[in-house]
Amino acid sequence: MIGFKELKITDKPLFERYAAKYLNKGCEMSFGNLFMWGKQEIAELDNHLVFLATFSKSFYPFPLGEGDKKKIIDSLIEDAKERGIEFNLTSITEEEKAELERLYPDKFEFSTTIDSYDYVYSIDDLAHLLGKKYHKKRNHLNNFKKAYPEYTISPISTENKEKVEKMVEKWYESKEESGSLDYERVVFKRAMDNYDALELEGLVLENGGEVLAVTFASRMNAETFDVHFEKAIPTAQGAYVAINCEFANYIKNKYPDVKYLDREEDMGLEGLRKAKQSYYPHHQVVKYKAKLK
Repeated sequence: MIGFKELKITDKPLFERYAAKYLNKGCEMSFGNLFMWGKQEIAELDNHLVFLATFSKSFYPFPLGEGDKKKIIDSLIEDAKERGIEFNLTSITEEEKAELERLYPDKFEFSTTIDSYDYVYSIDDLAHLLGKKYHKKRNHLNNFKKAYPEYTISPISTENKEKVEKMVEKWYESKEESGSLDYERVVFKRAMDNYDALELEGLVLENGGEVLAVTFASRMNAETFDVHFEKAIPTAQGAYVAINCEFANYIKNKYPDVKYLDREEDMGLEGLRKAKQSYYPHHQVVKYKAKLK
């Protein structure tokens, strides 16, 4: 069996060395998500970084690296046999799918679902909300500014982190009927506990000392930040639009080379899908799964 080990925060430089050249991977392959969700194991194998993820079932995200991919995939297939698990390969791009079909003719069955596609936005679009298509968003933002003319924006820091955690905990308490959020609470706490080590960038939107909205993200590659988290209190109409726009401007000004914000998947939730579509993504990241026939 491959000597997989638990992914730790100290593995961030190793991961980034392998992932640096990839510009088209989905959010599940950002170090922030891999670490925060805490169900990943990694190993180095012949100039590749390979992964084993275990949630409700085990699967192997497509390996990162240069060289003989067939040798690596063969090793993962053998590892699955030795573990007595089904071999499932995930996080496969269009290019990687074509490579697998070339290396293993008619050996894999591929599947994909729009529920897992990332929504990737032009940072300029989200920062400026220009044009007819953003008319409603501008109205929401203007209404928010009229209701909270003295609102403030500041980066998440040791000085305000406690307030952020209290606001988010109240948000979760208001959604207590949804057990699906239980693990997300764990993920949020893990992010806060490792905020600096993960090199997260976040903002707090406040009015009169009350936290109305928070968001944070991490750098995914040279062009893209991955927005992991965004919450706003439901009574503050327009707060989501405001924190979204302010954060795009914050990243744009701090990192002029960044072109995109990846706002992740909609997971098949109709309300979330409509919300993400309403910001008109620049493109979506299509991902495939593969299993042996």
